[in-house]
Amino acid sequence: MFTTFLATLAATTAVSAPMPAAPQDRVTGTTYIQAGTLLDRPGQAPRGASTVIVRDGKVAEIRDGFVAPEAGATLVDLRDAFVLPGMVDMHVHLWGIGGDPMRARLEAMTRDRFDDEMTAVANARTTLAAGFTSVRDLGGDPRGIRALRDAIEAGTVEGPTITNAGEMLSVTGGHGDGGNGLAEEFAGLAHARQVNICDGPDDCRRAVRAQVALGARVIKFAATGGVLSNVSGGLGRAMTPEEMRAIVETAHTLGRKVAAHSHAAEGTRAALEAGVDSIEHGTFLDDATIRLFKARGAYLVPTEIAPVAALAQARGGALPPATIAKAEAAAAAMAASHARAYAAGVKVAFGTDTGVSKHGDNATEFALLVKNGLTPAQAIAAATVAAADLLGRDDIGMLAPGKTADIIAVTGSPLQDVTQLERVRFVMHRGKVVTTAAAVQ
Repeated sequence: MFTTFLATLAATTAVSAPMPAAPQDRVTGTTYIQAGTLLDRPGQAPRGASTVIVRDGKVAEIRDGFVAPEAGATLVDLRDAFVLPGMVDMHVHLWGIGGDPMRARLEAMTRDRFDDEMTAVANARTTLAAGFTSVRDLGGDPRGIRALRDAIEAGTVEGPTITNAGEMLSVTGGHGDGGNGLAEEFAGLAHARQVNICDGPDDCRRAVRAQVALGARVIKFAATGGVLSNVSGGLGRAMTPEEMRAIVETAHTLGRKVAAHSHAAEGTRAALEAGVDSIEHGTFLDDATIRLFKARGAYLVPTEIAPVAALAQARGGALPPATIAKAEAAAAAMAASHARAYAAGVKVAFGTDTGVSKHGDNATEFALLVKNGLTPAQAIAAATVAAADLLGRDDIGMLAPGKTADIIAVTGSPLQDVTQLERVRFVMHRGKVVTTAAAVQ
């Protein structure tokens, strides 16, 4: 009876957990940040010399000019810097080795989940140091990422605030089937452990509930095949529209937003019609699909660095041969598809699929977004106010009284040169200074 009670309590707690989680106030004290230029509200014009006053992990005031700190306060001198809200990456994979598939394959038989957990801790620290103070983790060990999320929340591990998806839902043989390409005895073992595989609407409802019970705060599913699948059938639609609707309806009922991995236009259209909140990748877009994005108000999370990185890895022999044709097709189509979407005014939230590329290189995505049609101001807004909106968080994305003190600084103006964001010199996360090349007194 007691064991049953504990299991019921754990599942109930996971299902009813706040969505999304708001950072807890643990940093005490007052910090004055003197900023040479302050982009407090991305999408609007920046301010000149300003002082951000942070109290107990929150932005308390923003004043014009360089205000001298009150007695007992800490001063951060960023008078020669450009200060803006902490960035948000809406598509990362912190679990395990990222950006080095050859090493991952070579060490596959000697690593286990404990090794991957330690690597995830390091990846989280690297991501935060790169200026990304919040992330949406869209696929990793469900219990491991949940533990990392909670350790960061408790302040015992350094990393960005995490909104986690657990494992990506997939049909049998689809992009999220861990048994793909394995020998028979290993495929059987993989399938025996997977709770994310679902076939048919009722089974997909079960799979959503299983991820929520494991602590997922967002649900992700594979609407199509994927570039990195070894044997999944191309990049076409993998799930039926009925399966997608079952996933979205169940997730929304449980207070979770839904992200759909999708490449082919047919899969993207079906996912949008099912009511997803975001499309990840959206590699092949036609005019009808772009109109549907706008009609449904869904976000595109472009992950433009992912096919570029995957193609380089595939051509270098670091990925299985079956991925090369898919990587080439995705890389070739992505730029034109996204350029049309941006020009049409589709809502965009910044995401990289880091884990395909290397952790810490997240900000290299900005240059691709600008190359394909966004202005620097729009790209920055995608990684701040738009990402916060997609997360459902009103405490981040801009700097104003009452907001969480997630703050970064770079040397030059990213509105003039967006690659400045690749060289973050100061990071504050929830009021705590994490990385600094500034004078702190």
